[in-house]
Amino acid sequence: MKFIKFILAGTLFGIIMTKSEAVSWYRIQEMFRFQSFHMYGIIGTAVLLGITAVYLIKKFRVRDIGGNLILFHDKDKAYRKYLIGGTIFGLGWALTRACPGPMFVNLGSGYAGMALVIPGALLGTYLYGLVKSKLPH
Repeated sequence: MKFIKFILAGTLFGIIMTKSEAVSWYRIQEMFRFQSFHMYGIIGTAVLLGITAVYLIKKFRVRDIGGNLILFHDKDKAYRKYLIGGTIFGLGWALTRACPGPMFVNLGSGYAGMALVIPGALLGTYLYGLVKSKLPH
């Protein structure tokens, strides 16, 4: 029962992603072909919500559950690593038809192929953790 809030949040996330069709490969394909505004509207709403949340957290000096002040640090100005990481992420998205959150939503919706994709994504994350210190950052 200790983790019920996380289960409920995940369930709500899955319902919203499914009902908004954000996990639909057809909708994602439409976005990349510039045939529909649907996904851009969803992503734009998320960006605006994120900007608003960060602004409010900074303005009201919100603290985390441990009582520590939530701080935001400036990103490194070297854009090469962001281009490389974004390219790898985009290729994974294109190959699997889903980014990390929707992978679980698709599995819960009955797309059995995600049962192979999720362990692959977890393995890739684990391997990155192993070699992170050896990569140029």
